Amino acid sequence: MHLRVSKPILIAALVPLIPVLALALRQDRRASDMPGELKLEYTEKWGYLPSLLKHYNIPISSQTLAFSKSSFQLTQIAPDAPRAIYFNDDVYVGWVNHGQYIEVATVDPQTGPVFYTLGQEDDHHYPVLEPQKEQCLVCHDTFQTNTPVPRLLMLSVLPNPDGNALKAAALITNDQSPFRERWGGWYVTGTHGKQQHLGNTIVRARADDIDDMKKFIARMDLSAGANVTDLSKRFDTKEYLSPHSDIVALMVLGHQTHVHNMITSGVYELRDAEEKGLSGKMNDIVKDAGERIVRAMLFAGETPLTEPVLGTSSFAAEFKSQGPRDKRGRSLRELDLQRRLLRYPLSYLVYSKSFDAMPGGLKDYVYRRFREILSGQDTSSDFARLSETDRKAIFEILKETKADF
Repeated sequence: MHLRVSKPILIAALVPLIPVLALALRQDRRASDMPGELKLEYTEKWGYLPSLLKHYNIPISSQTLAFSKSSFQLTQIAPDAPRAIYFNDDVYVGWVNHGQYIEVATVDPQTGPVFYTLGQEDDHHYPVLEPQKEQCLVCHDTFQTNTPVPRLLMLSVLPNPDGNALKAAALITNDQSPFRERWGGWYVTGTHGKQQHLGNTIVRARADDIDDMKKFIARMDLSAGANVTDLSKRFDTKEYLSPHSDIVALMVLGHQTHVHNMITSGVYELRDAEEKGLSGKMNDIVKDAGERIVRAMLFAGETPLTEPVLGTSSFAAEFKSQGPRDKRGRSLRELDLQRRLLRYPLSYLVYSKSFDAMPGGLKDYVYRRFREILSGQDTSSDFARLSETDRKAIFEILKETKADF
């Protein structure tokens, strides 16, 4: 059933480094009673979602839709009722139609992803954004150390008609993933030529027919899910803030979650080593963690596009309009979408709080490697796709837009 209209609730001022943690939600006082507080409006159709997105400056155009049962609200998710995910550089919001909760993940510079739920009922006297740890970390944990290391997951599965992943098999999706293996269990709107992907596809095979997921995908006919620009025949798109699940937003989401995970992993590894007194091994630990971050941020191993990609929403235009830009008007947010994701392939997350808050030794190592690679001193095969022109442009943009570089 639809959610009822109610009074607005109030959001307390945000703690800068943990933007979601400080959400104190109340219904019993007006905004004018609390200086600096904001109203979070409740709507009949979408609950608190539109107001929450507006508050965090998350564009509706970032909407991506997953129809696989990949949330703890899995009973509410299906091909005819996908889960919507919205994001900006630091905050991810998940919404399930008629779901009990809005799911929120915010990337804290010190601890990585932090998970919360916001109840969608409007009759609570004090609706609260509740921290979620154990329940979310069942999946969102790298298990690399004895301390849980939270991570962001973008998975590609083989969904059956109910949205369940066949054989519970999944592939991590990022910019290194083969195009054909991306977005299983997701809706995808946009054009991409003869390139094919797993999106928009329901697998009607038996689990016993799948010996190896990658080999099975290689044999699949994916033509019916290719170059889809209208989802209205697959589910009621009017139930959502946007009718799109934009392919460009999906590509950016895959890259961004990968970089966030590499930074978080590196921070936890250094912290774990310090707690164990492994000072003699610290240089090696910094190098290993730093190289993973450098590779992720410079798109080492990125799967090249063989034909142009074009989304269906305003996401691409909104994304690249954010800047910052150098004196020549160039930005790390400029999209290529002909051969690769970004025109200047260094991750825009270099401007993020997570990057800035990396431990000094780790950040220094990453910057030193950037200089070696962008100056042409490092010509190893990992970065061979960076032309001399690419390297020069990225270096110049960084020098003008990143004060500590």
